[in-house]
Amino acid sequence: MDAPLTLLDLSHTSHTQARTGVQRVCRSLHRSLGTLTRPDSIRPITWDPYAAAWRALDEAEATCVSTEEASTRRRSQWPLALRLRGWARRASRAEEPIAVGPARLIVPEIFSARVGAALPRLLASVSGPRIALFHDAIALRLPELTPRSTVARFPAYLQQLLQFDGVAAVSEDSRESLVDWWRWLRIDRPPPVIALPLGVDPPRQDTVLARMTALPVVLSVGSLEGRKNHLALLTAAESLWASGAAFELRLVGLVQSETGRAALNEIRRLQQKGRPLRYDGPLSERALRAAYHECAFTVYPSLMEGFGLPVLESIGYGKPCICSRRGALGESARGGGCVGLDQVDAPALAAAMDGLLKSPNRLQALAQEAASRPRRHWDTYASELLDWMTALPRRSGAPN
Repeated sequence: MDAPLTLLDLSHTSHTQARTGVQRVCRSLHRSLGTLTRPDSIRPITWDPYAAAWRALDEAEATCVSTEEASTRRRSQWPLALRLRGWARRASRAEEPIAVGPARLIVPEIFSARVGAALPRLLASVSGPRIALFHDAIALRLPELTPRSTVARFPAYLQQLLQFDGVAAVSEDSRESLVDWWRWLRIDRPPPVIALPLGVDPPRQDTVLARMTALPVVLSVGSLEGRKNHLALLTAAESLWASGAAFELRLVGLVQSETGRAALNEIRRLQQKGRPLRYDGPLSERALRAAYHECAFTVYPSLMEGFGLPVLESIGYGKPCICSRRGALGESARGGGCVGLDQVDAPALAAAMDGLLKSPNRLQALAQEAASRPRRHWDTYASELLDWMTALPRRSGAPN
């Protein structure tokens, strides 16, 4: 018996080349779903605000989903041609059903208010099951380090998740934060929530991009924003450079204008001072793979994550990672290859970095631990997600 049509909401990912964590999850999930089932059984869709309708992606939007390039622009982009086409559809009322026959739905994005308002229409058109991915509740746990618009939007987003038949959280820590929030609201019939850890891509070598460096490279991958804690990392690096330590710190990631500006200013100050500090901004997937290959080890100074892809990506490349041992990062760090920190502040980061720079044997032992860890790839994640959602019953009515 053929599998039902799987609808995959990529409303934001199909209109941006940003490679933040959520967009990388969406693109990887889309790719793996296509390898596990017939290509015509996966239909990526978008809410078109100009047509005021849900529809399948057009060719340009599908290309945006599959791209491995990176952009410095985080927001969705709707070119004039797309807007005109949407307005024409709306004026002619030429709306086609999003699915004919049995269908199921996966919503992997942290959907916007505009998409959230259109969700009931989509959910009603799908025979089920209908699931959402849940990434984190950091906007409520660390509001002072989160963009204000995200903090304001988040309670409504968590409430809208109650419409689904099930929610797949990306870690046990994220699952607990969502369940605790609903419990605090006294929701009496929430949908089931499971913790399903994400996958990572198997490492590939792109030798054409290999870079020879005179100094060992310490790599940090992650958007420049408040909770990622780059200021502490930069303070730690400066203290080591001032004491005579020889290494290059390389930062990769999109800057978040509201909460990442202080870190960007500090990067510029240290570069003007002549410190061996490189900030690349966002990188394509190919360039990011090369960055992992050429570094000695990585540092992920984030205070809190829903999952923390860069930790397991680093491990996948056999490169030790310094990160928090708490929350979701602790879940990813368990199993070897990581230096876990109880406090992710400048002194702790400096001590951990100095320890690896001064101890080649310790670094090699951690690299061997990383290389020996089992790899959980995206195809495994996608297969487990489909198996779980297939068994979900459709929920009737919304909880109180």
